[in-house]
Amino acid sequence: MSENSNKHFPQPSISEQDIIGAMHAIQGYIDITPGDFKKIYQVAYTMAAERLLQSVTAAELMTKTVLCVEPAMTLMKAAALLADYQVSGAPVVDNDAVLVGIVSEKDFLEEMGFGSNPSFMQIVTHCLHDKSCMIGNLHGRTVAEIMTKPPISGFPEMSVGSISSIFANQKINRLPIVGKQGSIVGIVTRTDLAHAYNICAEGGLQ
Repeated sequence: MSENSNKHFPQPSISEQDIIGAMHAIQGYIDITPGDFKKIYQVAYTMAAERLLQSVTAAELMTKTVLCVEPAMTLMKAAALLADYQVSGAPVVDNDAVLVGIVSEKDFLEEMGFGSNPSFMQIVTHCLHDKSCMIGNLHGRTVAEIMTKPPISGFPEMSVGSISSIFANQKINRLPIVGKQGSIVGIVTRTDLAHAYNICAEGGLQ
């Protein structure tokens, strides 16, 4: 799976409309002073950054080489694959590369009886008392049995702002991006999203 760390996005440029909007947003503005200008700039920059986030699309942000697993893959093999690639989850696709689900460490933990968000020490404590550590629940089973479905997905034209809302509302860490036929064409992760916001935040006055 290729890393997506070299993406570049244009810095937001402040337009006259941004300045006017900022001036309207500042209550009691009368004269231009260095302090007033700085405040106007900060508000205008925020507006420009938000405008940029709405203009950058998933197609520009997503990683196009996606690690995927198949429904019939055993859980042991899927877990080993995720571990090898050092990712916490992956899209599940059928023989036509159509997205049918998502499998993540959350699904594994729930199947093992730990709940969706146990602490590391909770897992250690349980395993110290029970040497089987409930791994037996995973033997001989497949990805299709525990994957999350239907999967939440996005489309290439979706804006970064919309993707951010999905991440927040659905509490997910990755968003598969699909084409018109439902086949996977990329993926956006929280890391990608944070990178986009960092790009927009650079250059603002402190």
